[in-house]
Amino acid sequence: MPRRYHDRHIAHSTVDAYGRAHWLLTERDPGGRRPDPYDAVVVTVGDDSVGETHLHAVLAGFPALEPLPDGGFVVADQRSRANEDHVQLFDAFGRCGARFRVGDAIGHLQADEAGDLWVGYFDEGIYGDDPLSRPGLRCWSTTGEALWTFRPVSGAGEISHCYALNVHGRTAWAYPYTDFPLLEIDRERGVRVRRTGVHGARGLAVHGDRLVLFGGYEDEHDRLVDCRLTDETAEPVTEGRLVLPDGSTIGRRRVVSRGPRLYVQGEAALEWSVLDIS
Repeated sequence: MPRRYHDRHIAHSTVDAYGRAHWLLTERDPGGRRPDPYDAVVVTVGDDSVGETHLHAVLAGFPALEPLPDGGFVVADQRSRANEDHVQLFDAFGRCGARFRVGDAIGHLQADEAGDLWVGYFDEGIYGDDPLSRPGLRCWSTTGEALWTFRPVSGAGEISHCYALNVHGRTAWAYPYTDFPLLEIDRERGVRVRRTGVHGARGLAVHGDRLVLFGGYEDEHDRLVDCRLTDETAEPVTEGRLVLPDGSTIGRRRVVSRGPRLYVQGEAALEWSVLDIS
């Protein structure tokens, strides 16, 4: 993130399907509770350019930012109460249009190339009192229409927590607790299930017949598992550790998965590093 913005509060940050990094910046921390409407600016960095989109009347206390293919943005409050419209759609000029809800406990929010929104939920929503979150993984339109809902299929029971989500083109891959299969949802919303045998990863990259899983429990937070995809399994081939470009240890980091790329962000949230398996 350019230095001139370092005095702002980073409310959220992500990387889009084109490799552009986005920071949602505010004057102060929204605080986690539903504040009065506030203004924010999205700073977009990509291809040696920096852009700003000013958003007005943002409502989210725990904001999650996601760019849309038409230049607009979605800002969703990751926690919400029943019947609360906690998702806001902003156009490319920063004007708020549609508001709707998608359920409590948003762990992952990614748009596909058509602009449909894929949401993976964590356990507090799945086992809470919001029925919208209960399936663990859903796809929504930008008007709040439910387009697809995960239902248990052979080889994959109920989702207790969506640990990782990767949306690329019109395909989504998810990696849910408790059995940690790899779910591949194609553009027709067909679901393919592959066994992985790898537990606790927080990111995944896919390219051809190759899958890389990143993260794990306790001292495996920087683990990389390189797998070969078959019709029914993701077979581990090699395992290693991810380090930063300067060779230093990676620590506990936030990760965004986009197609063949893993974007990893440090605790200060000022920059993104990328691992590209293509």
